[in-house]
Amino acid sequence: MSRGDQAHIGMTDRRPYTYVLLRYRHDPLAGEFANVGVLVHEPGSGYLDAKVRTTLGPRMTKMFPTLDGDAFKGSLQSVARSVRKLGSREARDMLSSLGDAATFARRVLPTDDSSFVWGPLGSGITDDPQRVVEKLYARFVTQYDGKAKSSRDDAAVWRPIRDLLLARNIADRLQPKMIRSAVDQVEFDHAWKNGAWHCYQPLSFDLSSNENIREKAARWAGHMLALEKSDEPFKPHFVVGAPTNPQFQNAYERAVALLKLSPGEPEVIEESAAEGLVDKIEDELRAHDNSLRANASF
Repeated sequence: MSRGDQAHIGMTDRRPYTYVLLRYRHDPLAGEFANVGVLVHEPGSGYLDAKVRTTLGPRMTKMFPTLDGDAFKGSLQSVARSVRKLGSREARDMLSSLGDAATFARRVLPTDDSSFVWGPLGSGITDDPQRVVEKLYARFVTQYDGKAKSSRDDAAVWRPIRDLLLARNIADRLQPKMIRSAVDQVEFDHAWKNGAWHCYQPLSFDLSSNENIREKAARWAGHMLALEKSDEPFKPHFVVGAPTNPQFQNAYERAVALLKLSPGEPEVIEESAAEGLVDKIEDELRAHDNSLRANASF
């Protein structure tokens, strides 16, 4: 087979597709928008699908600080479900070749004065429409998100406590400890054992958005649920650092409340109470040591 024949066969696998971007306008009159999703239609295989945001991301939070995240994400998921439902019902039909991505998009979300609007039609050729969805989503929707940044990380929240423990010569009594269950395992940064493990975990909520704060609290609450039937008994203690940006205070307070309601009845300590926490740890260590000495004397 000649090189030209091979190239021709390869080209036959590539088919044309069209796409449209889904945009969010917080204030339709202001004209400012952000891309929040993409819809792709490839008629050759009857492919029709959409990928939308499942989180706000730092850029959306910065652009629209008053945005109701739950309502926003709920609306996007509704659009994505409608696209997939339409795709399963009609995209493989013979008539699908008569439409393009914009045609299907308008059937899901007609053009009106709402906050969600479709962008102009784009096109290309591909042998993998699913890969196209992922590439377009990364290029047009999440390219400028960046990572969630913390002004202070977990180690910074623990640092004042570490300094107090060092000053009292008890810092080396706390060591990392892995707690395991049948469904999860979590390493706590600082722990000591007195019958049960006392596990201390600093958590900085000095993050870049309300959503990042909620997600971090929910992640740790999920760990507590998964460790409810752990291999070893343990008592969790969370040392929490507040956000420096006052606009995130409400999200922080809800995060603290969520941690307190988590399985295992965790103790949640504000970073401002560092000295009181170290006093308590020192007293408990001393009582533990005295108990060991008393038992050894018998």
